[in-house]
Amino acid sequence: MSSTAVRRTALAASAALALLATACGGSSDDDGATGDDKAKAEQSAPAGDAGRSAPAGKALTAAELEKVALAQADVKNGEVATELSADDQVAKSEISTDDKACLPLVHVQGAVAQGEPAADVQRSWQGQTESPSESKGPDGQDMTDIDVNKILLNVASYADGGAEQAMAGLKTAVEKCAGGFEATVGSDKMRVTKVSGVDRLKAGDEGLTVSLGVATGGDGGGLMKLVVVRKGATLATFSVVNLSAMMTGADFEVPSDVVDAQVAKLG
Repeated sequence: MSSTAVRRTALAASAALALLATACGGSSDDDGATGDDKAKAEQSAPAGDAGRSAPAGKALTAAELEKVALAQADVKNGEVATELSADDQVAKSEISTDDKACLPLVHVQGAVAQGEPAADVQRSWQGQTESPSESKGPDGQDMTDIDVNKILLNVASYADGGAEQAMAGLKTAVEKCAGGFEATVGSDKMRVTKVSGVDRLKAGDEGLTVSLGVATGGDGGGLMKLVVVRKGATLATFSVVNLSAMMTGADFEVPSDVVDAQVAKLG
């Protein structure tokens, strides 16, 4: 069965996956960053903005959210984009589910804000890790396994308790949608087979991590994870996909350094 999540993830990661064909032997710089990578990091945020935190307890404007949203200088690896690609963009009006209670989960998956925020901004992050492969190349040479991760991020600010209400709606969705549901995103269908969630409170005022099992065709199934953190009147949501896990359904670790870097900027 086709799904927007699978399609968008595969498109985004296809270039990185192609590196497998040329990842024989060789080595990278000690710090894993090229000169171009470092230049991007230095140019990613104006002076004084990279470490700026959100004021607590107030709804922020779009301009204020831009200053506290994830920037290239905030992460040690991977690439931050300040605009979603055309393949990743989806309008709230294009999302529906067969059970309205499950809608908040699909909004997180699509980096769409919950409810009616005062303002929201989007980001994406993509990174990869490399490790020695147990398999050998056609000539017996050492190979490298490349693990590709991608995060779609929404940071939204709310007035009049909207962030707390949004968080409550997400917790309700995890409980009511544990057995799965079907969603439509644009012209694509997605069947979620299982939902499970655990509290996440490493930082922020409230936090939640959700695992979604997704049907990928035939008897196949993939896995994606959602992370939601509320800090005051601001809600940060992360849709996390690992390319291998989306193909195999195996568990994977959320890139917590990226999530924590964003949450730290919320104060």
